Amino acid sequence: MTTETVLRPAAEQQYAAELDALAKADDRPRPPRWRMSPQAVVRYVLGGTLPDGTVISPKYVGDRRLVEIAVGTLVTDRALLLVGVPGTAKSWLSEHIAAAVSGDSTRVVQGTAGTGEDAVRYGWNYARLIAEGPSEAAIVPSPVMTAMRLGAVARIEELTRMPAEVQDSFITILSEKTLPVPELGIQVQAVPGFTVIATANDRDRGVNQMSSALARRFNTVVLPPPASEDDEVRIVSARAAQLGRALELPAEPPALEEVRRVVRIFRELRNGSTVDGRTQLKRPSGSLSTAEAISVVTSGMALAGHFGDGTITADELASGLLGAVVKDRVSDTAAWQEYLEAVVKERADWRDLYRACQDR
Repeated sequence: MTTETVLRPAAEQQYAAELDALAKADDRPRPPRWRMSPQAVVRYVLGGTLPDGTVISPKYVGDRRLVEIAVGTLVTDRALLLVGVPGTAKSWLSEHIAAAVSGDSTRVVQGTAGTGEDAVRYGWNYARLIAEGPSEAAIVPSPVMTAMRLGAVARIEELTRMPAEVQDSFITILSEKTLPVPELGIQVQAVPGFTVIATANDRDRGVNQMSSALARRFNTVVLPPPASEDDEVRIVSARAAQLGRALELPAEPPALEEVRRVVRIFRELRNGSTVDGRTQLKRPSGSLSTAEAISVVTSGMALAGHFGDGTITADELASGLLGAVVKDRVSDTAAWQEYLEAVVKERADWRDLYRACQDR
């Protein structure tokens, strides 16, 4: 399959040309089994221009030092834990770092309430197990076991969604760099280059709290929401345009001012006050993350392309905004109506948005 035949290519497929150009131009020391040096990984994530003129697109907009700390952690014997509120690009950053380091970001364990130890450790080919008995050939390796054998990056999504006993399966893996197989009396030992990048949601605290023993095996990097409105506008504009191309939406890329309106609404409701600080606002129950802002704009592009003239207007944004803000019918509806009357209605250049939202 090529990037043209799949809906969502992996990072190493979509940005293969950039990764190859970086690897060829990279003359710095590389840790064992890394495709490129830590400095080149940071450049891949944050973007830049190579000496030969190749442009590396930015994958993450944020503090450079945070990215350096995240990548630097992977050179040590500690695993990396990316923590943040929903929509702060934890999974996105994890994927791109894994793609740059190992050339494969697909060794992933998705954490859920139903994730079992076999997803972290290994499972069994039961047909072969019954026919031949326990053997190494009957083992179905997990993404973590495969990464240990290859000296590569394993990704753990939503670590704190997993039950506590499953989380603790990582303690031996991260501290001893081994994975015991007691049924066979053997253990798989990690080769140099093996590491783990995990993500966790700030809002999951208390759901399946990590044990202190496991937390000590990670270096934690907290990813904040975009620092400024301009940064968030850049992120939403770029990702919405990218998704529009991938989905082949027959709509123009969103106008910057329409994106800015969505971003400002989200930021003001998240912060509980208007941008000038003059009006205090009720905060809705949802996270109103950057990812949700991207979804609102992308939905607007779909409506404009298929049911309009291809240009996003307030009418296309209104439905998406209502769905993003109102998660609880009672409290969120009250907060949204208050915002419409106290803020949107009073902004002369937002009257079209006020009317469109009131019609919903």
